[in-house]
Amino acid sequence: MEKHIVAIDQSTAGTKALVVDRYGRVVAKSSADHRQIYPRPGWVEHDPLEIYENVKRTMREALRQASLTAADLAAISITNQRETAVVWDGETGLPVHNAIVWQCQRTADRCSELRAAGGERDVQTKTGLRLDPYFSAAKWGWILRDTENAGSLLRQGRLLAGTIDSWLIWKLTGGRTHATDYTNASRTSLFNIHTLAWDEELCRLFGVPPALLPEVKFSDDLYGHTADPDLFAEQVPICGVIGDSQAALFGQLCLEPGEAKATYGTGTSVLMNIGERPAAPGSGLVTAVAWGRDGKVTYALEAIIRSTGDTVKWARESLGLFDSFEELDDMLRRTPDNEGVYLVPAFVGMGAPYWDPYARAAITGMSRAAGRAHIVRAAVESIAYQVRDAADLMEKESGIPLVRLNADGGASVNPLLMQFQADMLGLPVLKSEVAELSAMGSVYMAGLGVEYWSSLDEIVRMSRQGRQYTPMIEAAERERLYEGWRRAVAAVLSGTSGTGC
Repeated sequence: MEKHIVAIDQSTAGTKALVVDRYGRVVAKSSADHRQIYPRPGWVEHDPLEIYENVKRTMREALRQASLTAADLAAISITNQRETAVVWDGETGLPVHNAIVWQCQRTADRCSELRAAGGERDVQTKTGLRLDPYFSAAKWGWILRDTENAGSLLRQGRLLAGTIDSWLIWKLTGGRTHATDYTNASRTSLFNIHTLAWDEELCRLFGVPPALLPEVKFSDDLYGHTADPDLFAEQVPICGVIGDSQAALFGQLCLEPGEAKATYGTGTSVLMNIGERPAAPGSGLVTAVAWGRDGKVTYALEAIIRSTGDTVKWARESLGLFDSFEELDDMLRRTPDNEGVYLVPAFVGMGAPYWDPYARAAITGMSRAAGRAHIVRAAVESIAYQVRDAADLMEKESGIPLVRLNADGGASVNPLLMQFQADMLGLPVLKSEVAELSAMGSVYMAGLGVEYWSSLDEIVRMSRQGRQYTPMIEAAERERLYEGWRRAVAAVLSGTSGTGC
């Protein structure tokens, strides 16, 4: 039987396992949600053990659906939510605390203290990132400092730290491999993107001993073989490890400088390929490793948006404004404008270009004529406005004009959102035909790494184009709507943001 690749797509909301054939077709898929844990306002956690059990369960179910066994696999690839921080006991295999999720703001005060002490310059110069609670380093520092028994286990040399990919690799290999890839390492605030190594000075700044951190490898390297007897009897290679946003950039085949994509998930990452040299980030973008492949590293500029798909989920689950996505689509079709209503989704602060962890959400512009449909439309439109914020800044700071935005992720299936996105950008938006671009990016990496495919050219030839949306409103109307958004954002900023409006 022909070999297949299984992709583990471990996201903020849940886990998927996808079986992919040699022609890039998803032949089976299984998914499982995990709990979102909110111990305090602004704090967000996941249970790493629950996530790992979901990984095993979804892989087994996807293979069952495809009538395959582990012996039919060429590789397992991993793409993951980035920045989410885990610390575990290397002897027992148990986390010392729940994973602290990328959205979590518990370290905002600590980051402010380090910033006031002059720490941000070193962080930004070495890592391309801002000193912000979004990234992993301060989260690891919090676990090591504030979790019961962590200090004792640290002194005994038993602790390991990593992002979700590292945790899954360690568990899947039975504790034989503690590793991450360049993309995930570059999102921690501890990895020097110029020397391509963990930085000892930054480790001291955040209180994270380098000995806890994983080995950093190329995305197409071999990460070991499965060795969990509860999963497979056979040993399956693990290859193709890459953070979800960078995986989507690779899956979109944005292989040349200036090509960009937006992944619409819980939050949204807008990423632009900038080639083989890192750029100095400006006042709102970060520089990241796009991927490491074939012995070389490619860099990207990224704008981070904290709440996009999560905003629509909030409107449905917390406010009860609609019951299903079919109802959402119907409401949007029947409500062609926002009636002056804007929703600024600063539930956990604002990301690029504002970088204000203390900003809080608001609905503005309400009149007596406004109803629930206008609030729902404002929630959806907020996604497109935030991507416009990011795209404008990316063009300004890179000096590279965007020609087209490639779109993927859950919310990109909504045609009204994609059309509004094109309208707000004044540029074409290409919605990929493949819904699972992050998973496919990791599959492409794995396939190249284990020689499942012979070259990138082979992958490009089999890729499929999706639907293109072109702008349909006049420039004056576009700017009128966008100016309303800018005024709404200005109303929620705390005054401590990095760039303001």
